[in-house]
Amino acid sequence: MRGSYLRMKLHCLDRKFFHASPTLTPIQLPSPMETHLWYVIPSEVKSKALLNQFLDILSPCEKEDVFQMRGEEPRKRALLARALVRTTIARYQMNSQISPRSLKFRKNIHGKPELEWQFSDHWLSPPLHFNISHTSSLVACGVTVNSQIGIDVEEKHRTIKHNILSFARRYFSKDEVQFLADILDPEIQRQEFVKLWTLKEAYVKALGKGFSGAPFKTFTIRYNGGGGFNPLENLNREAQEIVVDSFDEPIELTSNWQFELLELAGSHYAAICTENNFASEGKRTVPVKLTVWKTIPFLEDECVSGTDAVKTISGSK
Repeated sequence: MRGSYLRMKLHCLDRKFFHASPTLTPIQLPSPMETHLWYVIPSEVKSKALLNQFLDILSPCEKEDVFQMRGEEPRKRALLARALVRTTIARYQMNSQISPRSLKFRKNIHGKPELEWQFSDHWLSPPLHFNISHTSSLVACGVTVNSQIGIDVEEKHRTIKHNILSFARRYFSKDEVQFLADILDPEIQRQEFVKLWTLKEAYVKALGKGFSGAPFKTFTIRYNGGGGFNPLENLNREAQEIVVDSFDEPIELTSNWQFELLELAGSHYAAICTENNFASEGKRTVPVKLTVWKTIPFLEDECVSGTDAVKTISGSK
């Protein structure tokens, strides 16, 4: 069954196809100024045999966490999230062959998952960082080298049960609330709320603190395009840089981060926040190279960079 069912195809920018294989296709590690983003759409994973393969690579604790989820769909999403992390990391060509099952993880003091590398005499752990986010309809994993990363994905049509401005006043800074208040069109206001939430979530995850360690009200996300918070410019800001102003940290620290805001798979907003390794040296921000793959691990991978599946909304210059 393994040979007949688990067929993999991989095509990237040139759309070249590789031979069928039951294993993960190896990928080169990202360069220091490169981010890789992998995503899977749960509704497209329908094979029980494949889901069982994903379950087989999980640790006992991860399996227990999956089975504790209530409902078939939440269990499936939890399984895919953990399997995506393991299979994504195992793809990268390092000094030693790594199986998805052998990977070990730990959490920092704020609960952010990190790799726990097993050292040996033959190789040292690469400075690889990852972060994961998921909704009911999409699971994503971001990967960088030598740079902390935080990602968040939200459905474009996410509904806000409460009044948007009232809800924003509870969590957003005064400048962000005013930015939303200046938008008269209710639908555009909702969209901008979701984008801001996605960017702020990515930032606190990149910090490694999460919402509890870095409350959303303690910093402002803004578009640095010369007009500040201008809702008219907001409709066309491909050339604008996203920056963060922190109320608790010195400005030199807040400049250490850069953002990418994307429309992903035509249905989601995705925000990526990565550490700017050149900021401490006083150098100009170098644009991040982003490569995006749509995947069903063990079955199919497609590089979707440069296609309609990945549309840049704004980011680093």
